[in-house]
Amino acid sequence: MDRPPILKIQRISKRFGKKKVLKNISLDIYEGEIFGLIGSSGSGKTTLLKNLIGYLAPEEGDVKFRYDYFVKKKSKDGKPMYASVFKQQRLAKNLFGFASQEPSFYQKLTVKENLKYFGSLYNMHKKALDSNIDILLSLMDLRHAEKTLAGDLSGGMERRLDIACALIHDPEVLILDEPTSDLDPILRDHIWSLVQKINKKGTTIILASHHLSEVENFCSRLAIIKDGKIIDVASPARLKTKYAESQEIRIQTYPGRYSNIAKAIKRPGSNVFDIQIRGSELIIFSDQPQAVIHELLHTLEVLKEELIDINVSRPGLDELFMKITGEEKKNP
Repeated sequence: MDRPPILKIQRISKRFGKKKVLKNISLDIYEGEIFGLIGSSGSGKTTLLKNLIGYLAPEEGDVKFRYDYFVKKKSKDGKPMYASVFKQQRLAKNLFGFASQEPSFYQKLTVKENLKYFGSLYNMHKKALDSNIDILLSLMDLRHAEKTLAGDLSGGMERRLDIACALIHDPEVLILDEPTSDLDPILRDHIWSLVQKINKKGTTIILASHHLSEVENFCSRLAIIKDGKIIDVASPARLKTKYAESQEIRIQTYPGRYSNIAKAIKRPGSNVFDIQIRGSELIIFSDQPQAVIHELLHTLEVLKEELIDINVSRPGLDELFMKITGEEKKNP
């Protein structure tokens, strides 16, 4: 990117005892991004996020934020100025909002009382705090529950309250650790919708997740982390292009004699790598989809198969993640 980053993670390494959890990690984060940190359990995602906000200090390396951007003050020479998160902790605290995997609010306070309490930690003026509470109750769809004890909230509402508490001081950067963990598909969709709304209001978002098929629709860039190392950083589309050797051609036909179609299509010298039958679909893998589709249509006509549906796509990030990291697929 041609603009300077607002955060620079520089060669960070972190140990717990003899175990090196983060290994020489470097990343740049840019204004307005939804940046995804992707890795399986134990890969180092949470440790890296805690280093970003200064909660944990690395043995090696540094995290620097763009001082002139955050304090809205230009340098004399017009060049970006950077300061260390660990040396400017008081300022950094106001720049970041952090929502962890586990609920961080107080169970015996109401939703509104939690927001007031967390706002008070930032020495906010009453007028600004009241305004932010009002905005967040609406944005997070918590208005109807403002007098409800936090301990009585459902899982989805707990997650929304956590994010609201992280946003109470208007941080420039919101960090979310597994924001949809343990939520059902409907609640996940709700959280992702909120993430997009927050981002559109101007907040840069950094999130960690292992729901790979979800983040590809929301993140501008992804960093793949394994065993404390960054394997690659790119947009979801770029990762697909880089690592996907083939594309998937999914078809549905009637009467659906897929075994006959497969025998006719996959022969020596064809552009077909593999063919699978999954439920009501026949899936053909090829790096020459146009040529295969041309031959496929002719084959269907010869076999008297009616084409009901056809779709061409690259493999999803779930499959690519397994290929990039060399890991077996795990259920989230």
